[in-house]
Amino acid sequence: MKKELVITFISLILFALLIHCKEKKISLGKDISFNKEENISYGAHPEQVMDLYIPQKKSGIKKEVFIIIHGGGWRSGDKSQLTFFTLSLMKKFPDRIFINMNYRLASETNYALPDQLDDIRQASNLIEKRLGYRPQLILLGNSAGGHLSMLYAYHSDPLKKIKAVVNIVGPADLSDQGFRNYQEYSFVERRLVDPRVPELGTSRIDFASPVHWINRTSPPTLSYYGTIDYVIPLSQGQILDSVLNKNNVIHKNYSFNGGHMDWYTSPNDTFLIDKIDLFLTQIDKK
Repeated sequence: MKKELVITFISLILFALLIHCKEKKISLGKDISFNKEENISYGAHPEQVMDLYIPQKKSGIKKEVFIIIHGGGWRSGDKSQLTFFTLSLMKKFPDRIFINMNYRLASETNYALPDQLDDIRQASNLIEKRLGYRPQLILLGNSAGGHLSMLYAYHSDPLKKIKAVVNIVGPADLSDQGFRNYQEYSFVERRLVDPRVPELGTSRIDFASPVHWINRTSPPTLSYYGTIDYVIPLSQGQILDSVLNKNNVIHKNYSFNGGHMDWYTSPNDTFLIDKIDLFLTQIDKK
């Protein structure tokens, strides 16, 4: 009996430690604090995990959700790359919920699409179940994550859950000659899209190009491109602007002095966060 009590006591301690490790409180100053849960599984695959940040301050308002999507050429990268930026966003938007997600990576044996779009859907469905209501979503991603944010919002959101897209150095038109100079373009052609997915008459490159799916109901989009980006050229933002203009979609496009990853450095990062704040405020007023 005593042995069983000891085992039970130890089990409770281990369980408490597990809960403590998985759920933490983060204080960001000025009465801003979030509950954090790390590596929540939103699917059966080990790469289908996400970090969740929910404001501690209670309110009766149904909170919007930022979904943060990392880059890495669709076949590498990790959510940890955007943890610091996510924390910076949380300081600016203390009343929003944040998801920083991993997704199933592409390889020579696994196509990126449609899996990575399905992953965004599964993550959004999980938070909807957790909250008990359907939140408005703001998709934000850099590079491949920017591409996935746009493609999901323009192509894979029939219920119109997406309030806005924040596209950071994401490829918008994969057929653009400027993007064809991307050193991994052969991988894009071979492994980005499962050939069984596009409908007859739609090429895989067109299917994977966000601009191909823009229409008048597409969500407002803020974009951010580097002036000397040799991975995703500035022409991608210009093409995107042109198609959004034709369809009368609310949008803003800003540029920063630097290369592909320089959006993340000061003062480019703070400039971007301020512009996101202004953009969302403007959307709310319309």
